[in-house]
Amino acid sequence: MPLSLSKPICFIDLETTGTNVNTDRIVEIAIVKIGLDGTKQVKRRLVNPEMSIPKDSSDVHGITDDMVKDAPTFKAMANEMKQFMEGADIGGFNSNRFDVPMLNEEFLRAGINVEMEDRKLLDVQKVFHKMEPRTLSAAYQFYCKKVLQDAHTAEADATATWEILEAQIDKYPEIGNTVESIVKFTGEDEIIDFARRLSYENGIPVFNFGKHKGKSVVQVLKDEPQYYDWMMKGDFALHTKQKLTEILNKSILNK
Repeated sequence: MPLSLSKPICFIDLETTGTNVNTDRIVEIAIVKIGLDGTKQVKRRLVNPEMSIPKDSSDVHGITDDMVKDAPTFKAMANEMKQFMEGADIGGFNSNRFDVPMLNEEFLRAGINVEMEDRKLLDVQKVFHKMEPRTLSAAYQFYCKKVLQDAHTAEADATATWEILEAQIDKYPEIGNTVESIVKFTGEDEIIDFARRLSYENGIPVFNFGKHKGKSVVQVLKDEPQYYDWMMKGDFALHTKQKLTEILNKSILNK
């Protein structure tokens, strides 16, 4: 049975200069948008990361400095990408831990806030790992009976992810055919920031790293206000800093 949608879904895939969300940048982005009627729209762009692409990364995705030197920066295309994704859920392969945090960080660097709280984040890899732990290419072979051509090109990977999900819906009736049912099956991550420096414990925001790991964010900032300044000046993701500030401001308002 086909995927049943209550809103459009955008399958995203990024190629980047590396895997550090804080310091690396996007060099290629592809968004495959599936409408309520099953129609497909594709938006794919090379991106000038405004930094050199390490050879190790170029060896994986084939994108070099020369290929992106005349491409627009992410900031130049940020509004276009935001509008294309407006009102849509987000899907991908390992997207909850990499593509979504990386993309959100690029939006924040561009000065654009993209609300994620009202979107379902459907990570197809989580279905795959629950059922058949493998790589994307192996998943494509297993579910779609096809060889993934042009692996590590963003559009090919994003399109393959969508096709894999369609095949998973047919193979595993128990996961349902809606974004909501599949996210419920895989388990929805209860996160505060995409870098997972903050988390919930019994519904209370706590630090998830360092000397204050497991401690209430509000209590730590109350007892040690300089810790907030240290994090805001430190090498933390912009999204982490944004959420930390929101927690602090909310605690002040609730006094």
